[in-house]
Parts: sequence; C-alpha cells; structure tokens
Amino acid sequence: MTPKTLPCPEAQLRDIAARWPTPFHLYDEKAIRAAARRLRDAFAWNKGFRNFFAVKAAPNPYLMRILQEEGFGADCSSLPELILSERVGLPGEAIMFTSNDTPAEEFAKAKALGANINLDDISHIPFLEAVCGLPERVCLRYNPGPLKGGNAIIGKPEEAKYGLTRDQLFEAYALLQAKGVRRFGLHTMVASNELNPQYFVDTAILLFDLAAELHDRLGIWFDFINLGGGIGIPYRPEQDAVDIEAVGEGIRKAYAERVTGRGLPDVPLCFECGRCITGPAGYLVSAVRHLKHTYRDYVGLDACMANLMRPALYGAYHHITVLGKPGPCDHVYDVTGSLCENNDKFAIQRPLPEVVPGDLLVIHDAGAHGHAMGFNYNGKLRSAELLLREDGTVTQIRRAETIDDYFATLDFSALPTFK
Repeated sequence: MTPKTLPCPEAQLRDIAARWPTPFHLYDEKAIRAAARRLRDAFAWNKGFRNFFAVKAAPNPYLMRILQEEGFGADCSSLPELILSERVGLPGEAIMFTSNDTPAEEFAKAKALGANINLDDISHIPFLEAVCGLPERVCLRYNPGPLKGGNAIIGKPEEAKYGLTRDQLFEAYALLQAKGVRRFGLHTMVASNELNPQYFVDTAILLFDLAAELHDRLGIWFDFINLGGGIGIPYRPEQDAVDIEAVGEGIRKAYAERVTGRGLPDVPLCFECGRCITGPAGYLVSAVRHLKHTYRDYVGLDACMANLMRPALYGAYHHITVLGKPGPCDHVYDVTGSLCENNDKFAIQRPLPEVVPGDLLVIHDAGAHGHAMGFNYNGKLRSAELLLREDGTVTQIRRAETIDDYFATLDFSALPTFK
C-alpha cells in the first residue's frame, strides 16, 4: 500500500490556490531530493554511478538544478533539452544524448557540448561522422528483441523503433573500432513504469553478459554501462513502490558475479530515471467549475488533458483528493476537462466524496510526464508550475501561458483585411 498524502497542510494549499489561479502544477522539493538520494545511496557501492535524469519527464531548469545539486546528470533527446541542460550549467560528461531519427544539428550540438552520444542505429555512425566527426567516446543502444520482455507502455522490444539488434551491435562496435574510436558505452531501455524490482536486475544481467561477450570477441571494454530507466511509481494506493534498495543490492550481486567475478575491470553504472524521482512529488491542483447530471454524474474541472494527458493517452490511473473532504467516497463521478474530446477525463466512474462547484481537487503523481506533455489543442493554455521549497515557501518556476503566447507564433501579415 502507498498512502496518498498532500505536500503541505490544507490551509497552505488553499493559500497557494488563492495566490496563483488554478490549474497549476506544484512540485515538492523535499520529496524530490529524498527520492534522488535514495537512488544514489542504493548504488553507492558502484564507483562513478550516476543517474541521468530524463529531462522529458519534467523539463524545468529549477527541478534540473535541484537534481544537479544531488549529483544527477541529464538524459536528453532533443536540441531544446540539450540547450536547457547547457543553461542549467551541466558539464558535457553529465549529459547523455539518446535520440532517434536524429537531425544533424542535434548531433553537432551534443558533440560541441561534450555530451555522451548514444546512437540508436548502425546507420548513424557514418551520418554522425559526416556531420561533425566521431567523438572520442560513443555509446550504442541495444534492442534485445524477444530476448527481453517489454511492458504495456513501451511495448515488445522487437516491435519498438529503438536500438540495434544483437548482430548489428557487434558489427557497429567493430566499425567504430575500425574508425579509431577506443572508448565505448553500452545502453538499453526496454520498459517504462515497471514496478517489478527483479525486472531491473534481469536487465543488468543481460547487459553484463553482453558486455563480457563484446569484450571477449572484440577486445573492448566500457567507460559506462547504462541500464536505462523505467522504474515505475505506485499510481494506485493499493500498489507498492519499487524497493530501490533491493534493486541496488540485486544488481550489486549480479555485478560481482558477472563483471568483477569474471576478472573484468570495474565499470560505472548509469540509470536514466525520471518518473520515480519527480513523479510522486508533483500535484495538479484544479478547481471544480460545473457539475453535470445526465446518464452519469460529471465533475467538470478548470484543468483538462492539456495539463495531464496520461489518463487519456494510456488509460492511466491518477489518485484524486477532494481538498477538505476525507470521505466517505459515496458518490461516483467521471472527472472531466473542457476539451472537445470525449476522452478528456481524469477519472472514469471514480468513487469520491460529494463534490460541489468551487471545490479544489488535487491530482496526485503528476510530477513526471504531466506538464511536460502539455499542448495547445482547442486553444488551451498550459498552466503554471510552482515549487514548494524545503523551507515551506513557494516559488513560481514557470508562469502560465497567456493568450498573447498562443498568438505569438502566428503570422497575420498575409491575411486579407475584411471590412
């Protein structure tokens, strides 16, 4: 069981909502730091361990700076994410650039920053070489296909667009050697929001055995092995959180047996976790606009799927607290937004306390892939992001979009003028 608690007392949350119009995303700094330290401590046995925070989960410089202070790097997949990492002040070795269908300018920027470049396909080797030359160190992304099961979000590895096959991997490292590259990384990412701790131990075993075989056949060894990410969070109260310490210990044992136990050199391990670091520390706060009673009872919020699209995209569950109403949950509602899309629902047939217009609803576990997945369909404007500091103060870390923002990219100059 995972209790769903608020990041601050009810009175303070109401004060925040009085100062900043709903909807808004609120992040808990104390919880973010605690999650970062827990992951870091679980792998303290591995010299050089680093988590490259998945920027796509929560691309905000304030959150990235907090994690930089905790020793994290950044996992990037686009030019804006690279630039964001640069502006935060992350050095190149603290940036992992993993992309697919990558344009030339993104490879060039990653190399200029000195970032770790993780190639998604064997054809990217000559492409990168032609664009800006091969860097001193190159990482390759492995897709194990049917050798490793995926999960509901990321799908079966053999159906995924990511990574090199096993045969391609051996061919690619040999090609890089022939082109003069002498430093290497190895990476895979085969699950998302996975709650089974053994899954990550098994993934490590897969990569350790593969690294040993690459060493035996090609004579190479690795500057790092990136175990990917995908550590999930318990969105439902009845689910248990991943035992991070058990994951760290299980991988330590596998490392001792399959790396150092084989006489291979020590190698730093990496993760690229985002969701398990910021996800539970984020909340979407929204006010009730309307109640509708037709074939079902509907709670209409001032937020919509532009603020949090996971329920519409994945059918995902997010726990909801009606502020100041602990229960009983004796009413059943569909909780909706105002988009002209019928799947614009945060919850379907959810038991809640009786709701009235003006109530504040807190949607939990919205700190990863929440605000970041926002959009402007239907002319909806993305909401503000707020940070609850460790001392209890609140800082706006992204203002809400305005109508002027929405129109800023439109060019009216060629539009006929009508009288």
